[in-house]
Amino acid sequence: MQRLAIIGSGDLGQLIAYHAWSDGHYEIAGFFDDFRERGSLVNGYRILGGMENVVKAYEEGIFDELLIAIGYKHFDKRKATYQKFNGIIPLGQVIHSSAYVAASCKIGKGVCIMPGSILDNNAEIADNVFINTAACIAHDSLINAHTFLSPRVAIAGFVTVGECCNIGIGTVLIDNITIADRVQTGGGTVVIKSIETPGLYVGNPSRFIR
Repeated sequence: MQRLAIIGSGDLGQLIAYHAWSDGHYEIAGFFDDFRERGSLVNGYRILGGMENVVKAYEEGIFDELLIAIGYKHFDKRKATYQKFNGIIPLGQVIHSSAYVAASCKIGKGVCIMPGSILDNNAEIADNVFINTAACIAHDSLINAHTFLSPRVAIAGFVTVGECCNIGIGTVLIDNITIADRVQTGGGTVVIKSIETPGLYVGNPSRFIR
């Protein structure tokens, strides 16, 4: 079994580690985290060092593949970290065995798909996307790079979601709309038309907050 290292040892990193190991995808080599002491333990997994140690650890054979667990509050850092290591270190992928992913779907590098999610015919997930528990993406929809989908998000067909978006828990996106880059939706938001301006949207129907 291949060994996975994860950048970020917070809640997101621990969640990814749990499912990557318990669902039989990887052995966990440990975490890289600039804010924890090298050699310390997080949930039994070792801190392998900070960001400056990633390439050397890979070259020394400490791990085989890498995933990025930098959360939606730090999209610039998440994207920059992906760009830093893409093409240098193999980026992993965790697709939970309880998720349904149609054979026609395209799934990028560094993607995590959590339990109970559904990706229907011709859905496309770009690199470094995180899809949380029981999200549903209908046919022919596209989720662009570095974006987060929260639990129970429901996305209809022919929808495009931009880069570095955080689609909040229970959000509904109707069919044939486009969501701009860097859009955030609050819990339970219902989006019935395209969103062209980055920012936070809440409500039913959705309205711009800031």
